[in-house]
Amino acid sequence: MSAVKMSGAVMVKILYQIHRFDASQKSRKNKKISWPQTLPPDTLQTMISVQVQTGPKALALANEFDLQWDGSSTFDPWPVPDVPKTYGLGLIVGPSGTGKSILLQHFGTPAKIDWNPSYPIASHFATPQNAHEKLSAAGLNSVPTWLKPYHVLSTGEKFRADLARRLRSGAVLDEYTSVVDRKVAATTSIALRRYIDRQDLKNITIATCHFDIIRQLEPDWIFNTTNGVLDARGRVPRTRITIDVYRCSWRTWPLFGKYHYLSHKLHKQAQCFVGLWEGHPVVFTAVLAFPHPTIKKAFREHRTVVLPDYQGAGIGTQFSDAIAQLYIDTGRKYYSRTSHPSMGEYRNRSPLWKPTRTNQRRQTRSNPDTSIQDHWTTDTKRLCYSHQYVGKSL
Repeated sequence: MSAVKMSGAVMVKILYQIHRFDASQKSRKNKKISWPQTLPPDTLQTMISVQVQTGPKALALANEFDLQWDGSSTFDPWPVPDVPKTYGLGLIVGPSGTGKSILLQHFGTPAKIDWNPSYPIASHFATPQNAHEKLSAAGLNSVPTWLKPYHVLSTGEKFRADLARRLRSGAVLDEYTSVVDRKVAATTSIALRRYIDRQDLKNITIATCHFDIIRQLEPDWIFNTTNGVLDARGRVPRTRITIDVYRCSWRTWPLFGKYHYLSHKLHKQAQCFVGLWEGHPVVFTAVLAFPHPTIKKAFREHRTVVLPDYQGAGIGTQFSDAIAQLYIDTGRKYYSRTSHPSMGEYRNRSPLWKPTRTNQRRQTRSNPDTSIQDHWTTDTKRLCYSHQYVGKSL
C-alpha cells in the first residue's frame, strides 16, 4: 500500500483513516429521544366510518381469516394537538395507518403542483436565484437535473422537485422522504431546516412514517401517532454527521467528475482525498502544488465535489476546511479560488479563511493550456472568490 510523506512526523496512507470531522453546522449534545408510553385520557375524537359493497372475492378472503365483515371499515382519528400558534416546523410521525394524513388535513392541504412538460423544472420558479435556493433546500442539487423536464425525473427526484415548489409558510407535506434513500433523506432534511430558518418560514407541517430524520429536521414540536403524545419542548438536537477522510488515487475522480460545476477533468499530479459517510463515498477533494516566486510550500485546492444526493448539508465546506487544515498543520500554505457562490460566500464569512487581494474580482487572463480546463486561470466572465486558509491553531 503506497504512502505520501507530508512531513517528518505525519504519514498519510492511501485508504487509511487520517482525520474525522463533524459536518453539522452546530455542535450539540445528542440526547436520547424518549416517548411516553401511556395514552393520555380522552384523546380520541369522532370515529370515521366508510362503507363499500361486499362481493364474493372480498367475503371469501374475510372468511378465510375468520373476520366478521359487513363491508364497513372504521378508524378512530386523533384530535388536533395543542401545538404552538406560531412555529417553524412541526412534525407528525408514526407508522402507516395511524392517522397521520387525516390529522395533517387540519393544518392545510398539500399544494397541487403542475409541471409543463415543454420546460425544464428550473423554469417553474420565479427567478433563477429562487430556483437555486428552493431546489437546493429540497436536496435536489444537480444542475443538469434542474434543466430536465419533470416527466423524465426519477421518483425520488420528482418528490424533491415537488417539495421545492411547495416551500412557503403554511405548507403541509405528506409522505415526507418516503421514496428516497435514507441518507438522502437525512441530508435533505438538514438542507430543508436550514432553508426554513434562513427564510424565516412559519408553520410548515410535515407528516412522515420515518423516525430516523427527526434529528435532522429539528422540529419545533412532534406529534407521535403511535401513542397520541405531543412533544412541544422545542427543537430536537441534530445528529452529527461524521465523515471519514482517506487519501486516494486520482482514479477515484470519475465517480465525482461529472458533477463538478465547471469541469470534468482532473490533473493527474493532484493529491486526492475522498470522504466516506458510513462507508459510502460522498465527497472528493484534489490538491495541487502552487508554484509561486515568493510564497514557499504553497498548495491550492484543485477540485472539490460533493455527490448531488449529499449536497446542502454543509459537507462540502467542512470537508474542504478539513483538507486545508491538514496542509497547514504540516507547515504548508493553502489557497483556494472558486466561482461557486455558496462556497465563496461561506469563506467570506468564515474566520478560517481570509480573502486575498484578488477576491471577488473577475479574471483578466485565460489559461493557454487547454488540456486541463482549470478555473484558477481561465474564466474571464465569472466573478471569482479567492482565499487563503488560516485555520485553527494547533
